[in-house]
Amino acid sequence: MNIIEVKNVTTIFDERIVHDGLNLTVKKGEIYGMLGPSGCGKTTLLREMVTLQNFDEGEISVLGHNLSHMSYKESQKLKQEWGVLFQAGALFSSLSIAENIALPLIEYSDLSKAMIDEIVAFKINLVGLKLSDAHLYPSQISGGMKKKSALARALAMDPKLLFLDEPTSGLDPISARDFDALILKLRDLLGLTIVMVSHDLQSIYDTLDKVAIIDNKKIAFEGSLADIASSKSTFIQTFFKEKI
Repeated sequence: MNIIEVKNVTTIFDERIVHDGLNLTVKKGEIYGMLGPSGCGKTTLLREMVTLQNFDEGEISVLGHNLSHMSYKESQKLKQEWGVLFQAGALFSSLSIAENIALPLIEYSDLSKAMIDEIVAFKINLVGLKLSDAHLYPSQISGGMKKKSALARALAMDPKLLFLDEPTSGLDPISARDFDALILKLRDLLGLTIVMVSHDLQSIYDTLDKVAIIDNKKIAFEGSLADIASSKSTFIQTFFKEKI
């Protein structure tokens, strides 16, 4: 089953072409990586998938919905079916960890405060944080804890689709590998489909089932890492030179 389909997507900023007819497919249960050189449009494509940015031509379908043909109400409902972990976490600095995680539940559900508190406690435990951390603020926690807190918030509404933008960026090697292990655990435990943008070569090899590599405005390669040596892209040969 295809969870995401990108068909002939073109993106233009002013007169600069960022994407020139991209095509890719994400299947249910995959951890799918979007890779490429800096400035190639990886995060732009992710933002287009979560409707934070418009594209100029082509189609993107997510969870069976064509993003170009939805009403505002349909779009708002669809957004509740996925979670997003932004690169810097994007936690609200004036809210505690617990309050950050609770926010989507308060905004989009009719659950009682007691039930929301119970869900928040479960999500905090799920991502490997301590319940004693719940009342800390973003300024009081480490980079790794911020990532986990933001991940817990992304999982608050029990999505089956998760978007991760550079999830190990800014983490030390031990914390990065710990986060990779958490992603794999959550995928299997919750039945998630995960789309990830990453530059972290170790994370790429440890977590991804399939990759799409954007180079020169096109998809230079889509497939498994085992087959990546067949690509003729200069970027791919340079980026993966220690592994292929």
